[in-house]
Amino acid sequence: MALPPGFLDDLRTRVSLSSVVGRKVIWDMRKSNQGKGDMWAPCPFHQEKSASFHVDDRKGFYYCFGCHAKGDAVTFVKETENLGFMEAVEVLAREAGMEMPARDPMAARVADRRSQLIEVTEEAAKWFRLQLKTGAATEARAYLDRRRLTAEAQDRWGIGWAPDQRQALFQALAQKGFAPDLIVDSGVCARADDGSIYDRFRGRIIFPIRDGRGRCISFGGRSLDPNARAKYLNGPETDLFDKGRSLFNQGPAREAAGKGTPLIVAEGYMDVIALSEAGFKSAVAPLGTAVTEDQLRMLWRMHAEPIIALDGDAAGIKAALRVIDIALPLLESGLGLRFAMLPTGLDPDDLIKAQGSGAMQRVLDDAVPMVTLIWRRETEGVTFDSPERLASLRKTLRAAIARIRDADLRRYYGEAFKHFEQMELRPRNWVTEFRPKGQKGRKDAAPRASLAAKSSLLARESTLRAVEFMRETAILAICLRHPAVIAPFEGSLYNLEMIEPGHADFLHALMENAMNEADEVLYGKVCDIVGRDYVEKIMTSAHITVLPAIKNREDVHLATETLAEQLAKLSSDRAVRKEIEDAEDDMKGLPDEGLTWRLGQAAQARNRADRSSIGEVSEAGEDRAALSRGLQDMIDQQVWIKKKG
Repeated sequence: MALPPGFLDDLRTRVSLSSVVGRKVIWDMRKSNQGKGDMWAPCPFHQEKSASFHVDDRKGFYYCFGCHAKGDAVTFVKETENLGFMEAVEVLAREAGMEMPARDPMAARVADRRSQLIEVTEEAAKWFRLQLKTGAATEARAYLDRRRLTAEAQDRWGIGWAPDQRQALFQALAQKGFAPDLIVDSGVCARADDGSIYDRFRGRIIFPIRDGRGRCISFGGRSLDPNARAKYLNGPETDLFDKGRSLFNQGPAREAAGKGTPLIVAEGYMDVIALSEAGFKSAVAPLGTAVTEDQLRMLWRMHAEPIIALDGDAAGIKAALRVIDIALPLLESGLGLRFAMLPTGLDPDDLIKAQGSGAMQRVLDDAVPMVTLIWRRETEGVTFDSPERLASLRKTLRAAIARIRDADLRRYYGEAFKHFEQMELRPRNWVTEFRPKGQKGRKDAAPRASLAAKSSLLARESTLRAVEFMRETAILAICLRHPAVIAPFEGSLYNLEMIEPGHADFLHALMENAMNEADEVLYGKVCDIVGRDYVEKIMTSAHITVLPAIKNREDVHLATETLAEQLAKLSSDRAVRKEIEDAEDDMKGLPDEGLTWRLGQAAQARNRADRSSIGEVSEAGEDRAALSRGLQDMIDQQVWIKKKG
């Protein structure tokens, strides 16, 4: 419907924004200047302690310096009460004593029809409530007593009883003058195939379902018959009631959440009632369906981080995972979900009755963010004892992250998953960890050779450790000088085991900060973590300063190729050293020729890896003499051995 020119301006002039907002906030009078219409309060749209929400009464606009919410009186009513634009205008017009303009005939008919349907549902709610007080509802009252719902609580929630009769409600409503079609369209009655009308709810405890403005739009019924086809039954979709766009206890919960209490999403009516009666006023529940996109958006309008409180059984966990799949594409900065998993076999009502509200509060305090639940979903019950399983995990997590539209959130989720992997999945040495138990070498296939070869090859172990040390420092230096190369080799770097503990700290500092810090800041950040002297000692080493990838700061392609080469050669060096160490253990029992053959095979593998993937070393510009001197110095000093003192 189109409003006539000037109507909204007149409305805004007659309505004081501070009086509209004042119903939802507590003004900070130390900061406010009431005489000038300059008012400040904690924001009703997000949780905070300071007064960052500003109302300019003279201009008729508000703005939050925290969450950046802004608008006028119409916007405020629309957002805080979950109303449509025209509904918000009508609310303010009534307060201002203004008459709404005439609507077009079609809109008027639709509005009138909705008003008539609400009259039916409100009358039905009164009738159900009266039936609970009759002798026919003895069993229902006994059930509510067992659930520890006092008479006062039953009044607060409008709980009623539907007698097990075919047309009791229909006849009562018809006597009030409501047309049969209107009664059926409200959802409280249904029409059979033969055209007769019957009560939809029979032999059930009744829970009225109300919209954000407190109007009864439908009902839910709980059967007391253990053989009933459905334990709970909700009203059908009507012009008033859309299950996917409604929440049980929506209005009171929204008001409570606006005062700073956490918003709790439970599974059913009795859970919400139990939570609210125990002091957790901002509790809601979906209505017979899994949480929908529209319901999530409604929840986020009420609170930036609702807590999904689900039963600790398999069904509850499945429900949580469904919510995650729906929420991922909808996430935005400042909007999230937390998950509180109750003890197995208990729902909020059971827990509160058995252990009190304190136990429920502890469950809520232990609620975990969505990123944690995603990690648990993909890792619990799985042993990551092979590269294939770890690769599969990372692929699955990347797919989950890709569904998030917000770029910053995608990055932070990725960092969280990397942290979980570092903390919970032990770094693997895939080359050596999965050799069959008891198998030290190829004893059955080894040809025979001489003892001279044995001693000469075993003497190379110290040289190999020095080479490994140099490879590690080269990898660290390249990553520090060219942080952009870290991402393509992320998996290899995370699984890289360092022989020098300081190198491990250096690498961890790089991985944690490369994505968060600008290139020029990263160097100082790493120095702060592992020590400037330690970093500069590595970066000024002779074998580092001659690396083309270090000298050519702008050539990221060269740095990428050099890093790939260093990682490959380091893996080969370690495989050779491991063979030598195993061979040394077997020297007493292994035939000479078999040992020599095994070491020879390892040497050949190392020689193959030593063939540079980016051309001859001399062509790349390395100083061979400097490399040789650096290597010999390290061998002589045995720098890989931790010195005492």
